[in-house]
Amino acid sequence: MLNQTPLWKYLLVIIVVAVCALYASPNLYGEDYAVQISAGRDAAVDSQLLDRVNSELEKAGIQKKAIVLENSQILVRLLDDSSQRLAREKLERALGEDYYVAMNLAPDTPDWLAGIGGSPMKLGLDLRGGVHFLMEVDMNSAIAKTLEDLEGDFKTSLREEGIRYRRVSVSDGNVQIQFRDQDNLDKADFFLKNRNPDLVFTEPGELLLVAALSEQKLAETRDYAVKQNITIIRNRVNQLGVAEPLVQRQGADRIVVQLPGIQDTARAKEILNATATLEFRMLDLDHDVRDAVAGRVPPGSELLYRRDGSPELLEKKIMLTGNHIIDANSGVDEYGMPQVSISLDSKGGSKMSQATKGNIGKPMATVFIEYKSTGERDENDKLIFVPKREVVNVATIRAQLGSKFQITGIDSPKEARDLSLLLRAGALIAPITIVEERTVGPSLGQENIDLGMQAIIWGFVLVLIFMLVYYKAFGVVANVALTANLVMIVGVMSMIPGATLTLPGMAGIVLTVGMAVDANVLIFERIREEMREGRSPQQAIHHGYDSAFSTILDANITTFIAALILFAVGTGPIKGFSITLMIGIATSMFTAIILTRAIVNGAWGGKRLEKLWI
Repeated sequence: MLNQTPLWKYLLVIIVVAVCALYASPNLYGEDYAVQISAGRDAAVDSQLLDRVNSELEKAGIQKKAIVLENSQILVRLLDDSSQRLAREKLERALGEDYYVAMNLAPDTPDWLAGIGGSPMKLGLDLRGGVHFLMEVDMNSAIAKTLEDLEGDFKTSLREEGIRYRRVSVSDGNVQIQFRDQDNLDKADFFLKNRNPDLVFTEPGELLLVAALSEQKLAETRDYAVKQNITIIRNRVNQLGVAEPLVQRQGADRIVVQLPGIQDTARAKEILNATATLEFRMLDLDHDVRDAVAGRVPPGSELLYRRDGSPELLEKKIMLTGNHIIDANSGVDEYGMPQVSISLDSKGGSKMSQATKGNIGKPMATVFIEYKSTGERDENDKLIFVPKREVVNVATIRAQLGSKFQITGIDSPKEARDLSLLLRAGALIAPITIVEERTVGPSLGQENIDLGMQAIIWGFVLVLIFMLVYYKAFGVVANVALTANLVMIVGVMSMIPGATLTLPGMAGIVLTVGMAVDANVLIFERIREEMREGRSPQQAIHHGYDSAFSTILDANITTFIAALILFAVGTGPIKGFSITLMIGIATSMFTAIILTRAIVNGAWGGKRLEKLWI
């Protein structure tokens, strides 16, 4: 008999629609006004802090829905926005500057549903509200950092090659190497040119070799600075659990950061403005630190201080910078003492191996550098940053280190966790500053949602009415498929971690509704044509689906390719539109061809029919 659907296809349809409906259901529960508390560098979030927060809220007479400690953060769910603002003010005053207190919106998903990975769709800034920052990368610092790295590389490579030099220094935007004789200069010129083809070498003075960055190298340095900072900003925000950020490049030296759901710009700025980097240096054991404190600092050394104010005399030579760190985790060594395990990239591993092979048994310091804006600008109208250096750890090198090594000699597990978080969050290649900030209120975002939902609902209802009137019983089948299609789109969007629904994305859903109906119209019109040509109802259904399939497939593939190109080359709203469009194409193909065929075969297949209500 024609038009028989096997049992496994019915089960497939039921399972797919049911799973999508299950993961779409968290969007029905809404969100709570919440205050989120996370620790700064010198603080910890634990049960004692939880009790303290609870006590402060009770003392202020603020009613709460719930308060939980998870993922090293405290989340307080409140009844309304006025309670949220009051709670933030009270907690900020009570906890001080050691903690970040940020207003947020927390999904009200039931625990059983969250336990299986259910969560509502992530809404973009235009729908949910939040904060928008435009950040500028200090390219002068990025170039200066590259020159400092070259200075260290030149010293190491010339020493290994046996080429004698008087000094290597950075001056006037290039690296200058002073030699004692012409023979060593010629050897260095030949050696360094072959080793560094992206540099421009000149000999402007007697026994002086100058290396400058080529235009290509400058462009690569600027591009790398922006890309690396984008990655690190994303990691930093994720580590602190503030939000699912949108971080993307804008122009040559700017980065756009959007934090949907965040209502407190002050705390977000504190996190993003924590412009920091790390350096590994050897302690200077040849001179007395007390002399340095008294003002007699040796030329090749630098006096820095720990958090507790104790002085450390360090060599100026930098062994490794934090931008080579790809992972860091806290733990314990074989003696149960706290340690931090570090993983470096290949270049960093090579540098660390070369730097430590001759320093086994000597202490190595980890230096934290934070760049603070002075508020003043240079002749190019760029903000001027001043670095603040602090020794966060001193550990003894037990063996030659490579791409993986451990930092030991840490005072406590908390210090190990803090240090690993700092290392893992990344070191910015160059300082950044916020040049523009905007806040999109939740009320404006809700207005966009309401207007978008009205467009979807009106379009959906009009299509339902048209299909019901024009195709009668088969119109009912199309309407069931169309409803399932919307549920599946929401379910898939909720399941994909990186998918974010924006206002253009809602336009993509409206467009998908029309495309899903278009597939049904092609099938139903083909069935009508087959019946007009004298075929029986069963034959008409069979040939109608088979004949329309290739047309539907071709049309959807070309549209999917166009959406894929939009996703690849587009940014922001364009990506949001293309994601919903691609998901909608996939779900509409499933519902229009497989789902409707299963319903039609179940209702009319294998029966002797005189006519069809179509």
